[in-house]
Amino acid sequence: MTVYFIGAGPGAPDLITVRGLRLIESCPVCLYAGSLVPQEVIAAAPKDGQVVDTSSLTLDEIVNACATATRDGQHVARVHSGDPSIYGAIGEQMRRLAVQDISYEVVPGVPAFAATAAALKQELTLPDVAQTVILTRTAVRASAMPAGEELEELARSQATLAIHLSVNNLAKVVRALTPHYGADCPAVVGYRVSWPDELLIRGTLATIRDEVKAARITRTALILVGRALDAADHTESRLYDPAHSHVFRPAS
Repeated sequence: MTVYFIGAGPGAPDLITVRGLRLIESCPVCLYAGSLVPQEVIAAAPKDGQVVDTSSLTLDEIVNACATATRDGQHVARVHSGDPSIYGAIGEQMRRLAVQDISYEVVPGVPAFAATAAALKQELTLPDVAQTVILTRTAVRASAMPAGEELEELARSQATLAIHLSVNNLAKVVRALTPHYGADCPAVVGYRVSWPDELLIRGTLATIRDEVKAARITRTALILVGRALDAADHTESRLYDPAHSHVFRPAS
């Protein structure tokens, strides 16, 4: 029997992968992060199955539920929001399953930063503007940041930043980034992107905090910062340039 760690995507029920949805439909036990996984996704679980919201459970309780199900000959759908590889807290779950010799697999999902870029109808990487995207967060009560990963250090790259789990630290984010990106640098806060109450707040490092404060957003939001967010006139990629040849389009 296998425990499947499934990324449910950013919120919209039709943004889960086909593989993830089929596993939810077929696994007799479904454990899901109730605060972030849409009910429409969990509704796909078998009607006679066991569905458990893990938002109030401890790590030991979650792992024990998985172990009990597999011992009883049942596959488990362990459903997380977004993509499990990013702030998914699955590492400790997998380690404990491995100790008990319980099989597990990971099914990727659409991450929040990709969903936000899609909602904005923008690329996060543009030629001569930014060719790097950094996924990061700020220190909070649950998790500190390792040395060298402070925003001030990351900002030296001038990359597009996708800052997770930090909307409550927005003042700190602005202070850390403004000396490197400039007060006029575009900034976007995406709240519950792809959910029915999605909100995209566009601004600059100078204005974004006041705009977010006015919208009363305190959680479930992603911060994007970088010049690629407002580069209407930029160098076009050479990929489709008729003067650029490659293996699929040889030079004539």
